[in-house]
Amino acid sequence: MIIRIWAGQVTAGRIEEFRSLLTSRVIPELVRTDGCLGGELMQSVTDDGHRVLVVSRWRDEAALRGYAGPMWRIRPVWSEGELRYLAHPPEVTHFTPIPTA
Repeated sequence: MIIRIWAGQVTAGRIEEFRSLLTSRVIPELVRTDGCLGGELMQSVTDDGHRVLVVSRWRDEAALRGYAGPMWRIRPVWSEGELRYLAHPPEVTHFTPIPTA
């Protein structure tokens, strides 16, 4: 399993609208993608609360390549409509779970 974290800084005053877009359209489409094992939306707990994360779990590298293309390790996926909410383009990082005893 690979965990993908998409991080974006939302422009002031647009967080509620962007969260609504993510929860109503983006997350449901994401979890219907072949190889996606689930996803969730997180918002920072700072006073401004303008940083959001989309944390998704993927079956394997092939599934991520199918979703994000050959540059999946460095290429965030977003629609042009999402960029109007963001202060700058999003970033993406990946992790693998480490079993604990």
